Amino acid sequence: MALSIIILAGGSGTRMSSNLPKVLHKLAGKTLLDHVIDSAEALPDVTEVFVVYGHLGEMVLASMQHRQDVTWVEQKERLGTGHAVQQVLLLLNPANQVLILYGDVPLISSNTLANFIAATGKTQLGLLTAELPDPFGLGRILRDDHQQVLGIIEEKDASALEKQIKEINTGIYCVPAEFLLKWLPNLTNINAQKEYYLTDIVKMARDDKVSINVSKPKQIEEIYGANTRIELAKLERIYQFWQAQELMLQGVTLYDPARVDIRGTVVPARDCIIDVNVIFEGHVVLSENCIIGPNVVLKNVRLGKGVEIRANSVLEDCTVEQNAIVGPFARIRPGTILKEGCHIGNFVEVKKSTIGKGSKANHLSYIGDSIVGERVNIGAGVITCNYDGINKHQTIIEDDVFVGSDVQLIAPVTIAKGATIGAGSTITRDAPEAKLTLSRAKQMTVEGWVRPIKKKD
Repeated sequence: MALSIIILAGGSGTRMSSNLPKVLHKLAGKTLLDHVIDSAEALPDVTEVFVVYGHLGEMVLASMQHRQDVTWVEQKERLGTGHAVQQVLLLLNPANQVLILYGDVPLISSNTLANFIAATGKTQLGLLTAELPDPFGLGRILRDDHQQVLGIIEEKDASALEKQIKEINTGIYCVPAEFLLKWLPNLTNINAQKEYYLTDIVKMARDDKVSINVSKPKQIEEIYGANTRIELAKLERIYQFWQAQELMLQGVTLYDPARVDIRGTVVPARDCIIDVNVIFEGHVVLSENCIIGPNVVLKNVRLGKGVEIRANSVLEDCTVEQNAIVGPFARIRPGTILKEGCHIGNFVEVKKSTIGKGSKANHLSYIGDSIVGERVNIGAGVITCNYDGINKHQTIIEDDVFVGSDVQLIAPVTIAKGATIGAGSTITRDAPEAKLTLSRAKQMTVEGWVRPIKKKD
């Protein structure tokens, strides 16, 4: 059966103490709402996704412009979860199954949801429940003597005996659209909160003799919500530990699984070693036997076999080919390709450049908008001066070039194959092949010069 998804994302999130809508707070670098949408859209047979928004709605829409794959529905008055789902009724395909989710429950997995949907018959109401040691504040599942579900009671409406129940309502439902079309117009707000509770559909299902299926999440943490920054921080650590476990199961060594953050996706490979405080962002691909030192940031990076990234280096939107070494304290900026076996050392910055096989820039250099050949040695303090204040220009350094320390290469310029550039030179014209090129002021010693002496006051 085709599937409709409704995600409720209109809560104010008062306990976040924030000017940002709750669903726009981030977990692992991605909004809570994005996490839920991604899990939902990974399910088979999804034909429509609705997000019901309300509090600070303009900010939600502005921040989520990349989600052209959903239909946004405004809840102008916040009158409860039942009222929120009512806003979608006229848009629902009445032949579909409907899955109801929440924009502040980011760890819910597509695997759990798929199992939940599969376990719920096409003419059943499906509830996802969980048993918690401390269910304070959550709706309880009421059952009869035969353990059949009778209904759901909210914390504020529950008696002292009902509050002792450990099984809670996660708020996640799977239900035929035709049932929602029948039940939701009949909701009332006769309760402590004066709200229209979606939970009331459970009693309506009982009254209509609709079978109720109860399922559990694969991992209890999947149903945790983020109502405070403390809860959000706890979810972050849960998520990160799950990611770390997955890396280790695929053959990666983590020196401390609690000190690696994945804010995107990592494609791992066997026998990689990752030290502490490494951050992965965007899409990172590792090859076998990579070594990543402490305090490294990798964003949209592809690493070849045997690459070593040393401590405190930052790499973004670049490719590092096999057996290359980067760092420590190196910065590799977007558009860079480091070829096989090259070395980029401490306090070297490379931007939008290709560094050839076996070439080295080991100390205190800036290489920008350049093509560097093979077996090139770039000394300490070398700068490619690629920007004239308006336009960027290219530097070409051919194979087997030696560039001495403290050299400025004023682009556009070409250093031909096998050339040597003397230390301290400023090169403004092309340097010929296999020759020494340098530009220095004549050194002189001034006889009879006396160092000035500070005058006394």
